Amino acid sequence: MITTHRKEKRFSRLLAFSLAAVLSVTVTTAQAANAPSGFVVEETTIAKIQEAILAKKLTATELVKLYLARVAAYNGPGVDQPEGLLGPAKTIAHAKGVNALITLNLRPAARKAWGFDDHKARSMTDAADNDPNMPDALEVAAKLDAEFAKTGKLVGPLHGVVVAIKDQFDTFDMRTTSGADADYANDRPPHDATFTKRLRDAGAIILGKANMGEYAGGYKSSFGGIAVNPYDTERQPGSSSGGSAVAVATNLVTCAIGEETHISIRDPSRRNSAVGIMATQELVSRHGMVQIGINTHIGPIARTVEDAARILTVIAGFDPKDEMTAFAVGRMPDKPYETFTREKSLKGVRIGIVREYMDKSLFTKADEESIDIVDRAAEDLRKLGATVVDPGKDGLFTSAIRRYNPMLHNASWTKLFPELFPVDEKGKPANDHIATLVDLAFNPEKVPGKVTLRDFKAVEAAGEAKYGMNTYLRERGDSNIKTEADLIVKSRFYREGNGEPKKRTLQNNEKELALDTAVRLQRRFAIQQIVLESFAEQNLDAVIYPTSNIPSAKIDAPNEPTVNGRGTMWTFLGMQGFPVVTVPAGFTTQVYDRIRDPDAPAPAAGERAAGGEEGRTPAPTLLVGPVPAELPVGMDILGRPFSEPVLLKIAAAYEQATHHRKMPRDFGPLPAKP
Repeated sequence: MITTHRKEKRFSRLLAFSLAAVLSVTVTTAQAANAPSGFVVEETTIAKIQEAILAKKLTATELVKLYLARVAAYNGPGVDQPEGLLGPAKTIAHAKGVNALITLNLRPAARKAWGFDDHKARSMTDAADNDPNMPDALEVAAKLDAEFAKTGKLVGPLHGVVVAIKDQFDTFDMRTTSGADADYANDRPPHDATFTKRLRDAGAIILGKANMGEYAGGYKSSFGGIAVNPYDTERQPGSSSGGSAVAVATNLVTCAIGEETHISIRDPSRRNSAVGIMATQELVSRHGMVQIGINTHIGPIARTVEDAARILTVIAGFDPKDEMTAFAVGRMPDKPYETFTREKSLKGVRIGIVREYMDKSLFTKADEESIDIVDRAAEDLRKLGATVVDPGKDGLFTSAIRRYNPMLHNASWTKLFPELFPVDEKGKPANDHIATLVDLAFNPEKVPGKVTLRDFKAVEAAGEAKYGMNTYLRERGDSNIKTEADLIVKSRFYREGNGEPKKRTLQNNEKELALDTAVRLQRRFAIQQIVLESFAEQNLDAVIYPTSNIPSAKIDAPNEPTVNGRGTMWTFLGMQGFPVVTVPAGFTTQVYDRIRDPDAPAPAAGERAAGGEEGRTPAPTLLVGPVPAELPVGMDILGRPFSEPVLLKIAAAYEQATHHRKMPRDFGPLPAKP
């Protein structure tokens, strides 16, 4: 149990957070005086960084200081929270900060010299932070510089690359709480996540932990507060990996790492005009992360396709600590992933359009401009030499779904049609269900129900969340928080609407007593079979569609209602293990926003206020607009499992032909030194 004194101390620290972050700007910007002349850090790439280092025009230490100057200038709070980080937030138009990084990899003396407050410390449980075996970012950079001075060679493929890591992943030198305000005895885990160690071994410098929706839900962190969208600071940054993408978009780091179970690499990437790679689910190790799951994907977020590919080269591959990566053995390319980003022609490549997600007649005015933008992207791909397969309104996958879905989903599908597949009072088949399935296989036009890609619902695995959390906590071995039940009583949570939604989610998970992944695994196999069959029949290399039809919503806006299978994002295909590269496709000119219906009665107990709690009945809403708004739009490029080389080729050729990525206007270069 946390003491009253500790509560007061923590609350005072949270209240001081906003003021300290603002005050740090003038103190720290002066540190940029150490920057080398001529090197422009904004929008730089891995290749440019290493070219400058090899030419002895830049050191790793100088680069870290350039990024730290931008962190000091732009990482302050983006919303007003007068009651502290657990209290309500008020948006700020053209806010001066984005709050993308919640922990900085600096020892106390360096952190204070740069003007960063105690809330950015590497650990809340180790105030001294003087372990010589835990070098901070500046010390790591100095070591890289010394090694380069000695040998004249880079230590690895990511020498000098400055990275932010989502707080969901273990870093032995920095606190890891999955964005939560939890009372670990030691907030540092004992080991790095597998991919974290691979980054370090390749020469990367980890600058800090990225803000995230606590326990990988939403975009609010009880420890870090709210990251905001740099293209409009009154709008959402993009699901739980939002801090990672915002840090990249505002040039606080070179690249970042995100995680996706549903949308959390692709969504923040598209909202921040960034490139995100949701790698094949078995390609990158999940070891060393809070809430590991069957559908967890690890992937890079960067400003260019080539940079994202360079990160993927380092973190991909078999890890004996993650059994799923065994599928990657023998299925990775012989060359680094970045070598597939150099071709400019797409001649001979066949790309399908997922019209199931792009039929304007099925959606709302809010969807239309994003659909138009991706339609223009299809024309750009044609100009690059690709053959674009447009199936029309029936969709790419409908024929295969009609032919194969009844058999592949079998018992779970037949339960939806009791008139065709009746059962007796004991739930046993009242006739020959197999005979009926055989008839449908030979007459697929008689398959009942809705049969488009939009009509599939996500399937959850009972007990998965509890199992993943408890296996992580047992391996971490903390003496105070040993189980999910401990997390519930030894953490503080946001209070939104009529309760604490993240706490309720953990409480609901805790009620599960059995692990049952069978239906989810069946769904994954069935959809992969259907998609691969469609790819084979139509000779497709990849498919494209809008990452989302809906531009970034206002902070605390109501959730976008589901319309013909469309929620806020197109999530279903990505959840079945396919790789996806999200690439900037352009910007909106206007948007429609979702608001709570002002004429509707106030939400009663058990209902959800606008933008409020998970798992509650939504209040009535209205779509209003249009309003002028220049917000990023992303395009997904999806392919067969382990087809990252093909996807990177398509994404890079499109990127180089269109150059849609834009730096956010309010977070440009720092003022020139006097």
